[in-house]
Amino acid sequence: MRDSEKALLAKSNVAIIILAAGASTRMGKPKQLLPYQGSSLLKHTIESAIASVCKLVIVVLGANAQQIRSEVTQPSVQVIENPQWNLGMSASIRSGILSLESVDAAVIAVCDQPFLSSEIINLLVEAYYSTGKPIIASQYAETLGVPALFSQIFFSELAALGENVGAKHLINRHLNEVFSVPFPLGAVDIDTPKDYEQLSSPSDSLTRVKNEGDRIL
Repeated sequence: MRDSEKALLAKSNVAIIILAAGASTRMGKPKQLLPYQGSSLLKHTIESAIASVCKLVIVVLGANAQQIRSEVTQPSVQVIENPQWNLGMSASIRSGILSLESVDAAVIAVCDQPFLSSEIINLLVEAYYSTGKPIIASQYAETLGVPALFSQIFFSELAALGENVGAKHLINRHLNEVFSVPFPLGAVDIDTPKDYEQLSSPSDSLTRVKNEGDRIL
């Protein structure tokens, strides 16, 4: 860990909530368990979170929870089961947020962005403490989205999100309170078998996006 990251770790009081409760209907099987870089998509996301400056890592499970729980082997990770996972991402966000105590902020992340890294998470946390903005969002594909960090002043709004509404809704509602961090590879998410196939055999367009992301980092 670099000196700057050590300093950030010393003052950081930020949790990260990994949303992994979806049924993966378009994939046809739990995408959380898809093999990726010697482990799985979910385990890769968890390992990135643990390697970051976040003090607490929470994983929210729902559909196929019993099967997926075996991927969460790290004792430091807190697992929350969302019995209302079928109501959409907002229900999982609520489950994660309501489990938090005494943190400054929380990063909301998903497990189907394969290029999420501890470096990206740390950039969000660093921007939060350096800019004073209460929302730090990732910027990709001409939009703002997750992973995104929210100050605790927005926890009540996050917990009150309506059905089938995600964190992006809150970002768009408070754009004047948002600072963005470039994450071009955030545009890559795995929803369908074709997405996963392209991840295994990168297309020219994906290669261009990866190269852009490497230049930024």
